[in-house]
Amino acid sequence: MTEPAALPRLETNAIRHDWTLAEVQAIHDLPLLDLVHRAGTVHRAHNDPADIQRASLLSIKTGGCPEDCAYCPQSAHHKEAGMSRQRLMPVDAVLREAAAAKAQGAHRFCMGAAWRQPKDGPEFDSVLAMVRGVRGMGMEACVTLGMLTASQAERLAEAGLTSYNHNLDTGPEFYGDIISTRTYEDRLQTLQHVRDAGIGVCCGGIVGMGERVRDRVEMLQLLANHAPHPESVPINALVAVEGTPLEDRPAVDPLDLVRMCATARIVMPKARVRLSAGRKGLTREAQILCFLAGANSIFYGERLLTTANNEADEDAALLRDIGVTVPEMTLAAAE
Repeated sequence: MTEPAALPRLETNAIRHDWTLAEVQAIHDLPLLDLVHRAGTVHRAHNDPADIQRASLLSIKTGGCPEDCAYCPQSAHHKEAGMSRQRLMPVDAVLREAAAAKAQGAHRFCMGAAWRQPKDGPEFDSVLAMVRGVRGMGMEACVTLGMLTASQAERLAEAGLTSYNHNLDTGPEFYGDIISTRTYEDRLQTLQHVRDAGIGVCCGGIVGMGERVRDRVEMLQLLANHAPHPESVPINALVAVEGTPLEDRPAVDPLDLVRMCATARIVMPKARVRLSAGRKGLTREAQILCFLAGANSIFYGERLLTTANNEADEDAALLRDIGVTVPEMTLAAAE
């Protein structure tokens, strides 16, 4: 029988980029109450626990993606999912949605396009205009467009982009079971282009696709050893969509998400750990436990690209109940 790895010494104020897989695994596997306590201590040493960022996410170009990600109904490979293809939204329509999100209390406006990689030309120029418009409203702007060239990342930076989302999804060993049309190295290269351009990195993964705990830990270890750490780390629970290869996967145990949030917080103390897809299936109590474990960002609004999310007023009520100040919705900003 293999002996469990020794728990690393956890120095509350330390920022490390040299985590071993055994160390991250030992943290993840701690007794849950001990793990949450340790994560909460690290969280309070580096962050204001009442500062929970609210991000809104809009699909600006939907469906028809040439990638074959097994979880995604937007893939052109998964026709049984019945996702209709929609062209890139007009800039003014996107900015109206951004204004409405700001009126509901969003700090960050995220825009997702179902592309393998954007092409230079009118559509990419429109995305740049969207970024400039969102930044002009005083919100952070994030986009996820697939793979990027170095020059595209530089142009997004010039437009004022705050952050680029490009998830690793899982650990490198399991990745090939989920995606065959884009390599792990492709993803890492895009992250490097983003970082080189001076844009913040938003990168996390999905729990519940059939991966081992080791795969989850490998993903967190890889992210934690980036220098600097990603500014945002989304923790997603699989939303099993009918018509996709993962449609029959069982729901994720909420405590698995708590463990992921807590481990991410300990190894990446200053990152925004974001409760993302799948949060609609969590009780209020499970969400609060994730906040105690160091989660300090949520997606805010009724949809995440193509899957349902919590209503903004429900989220506002939850945050107020735990003592987080949420301004009342103002309609003027959306007019």
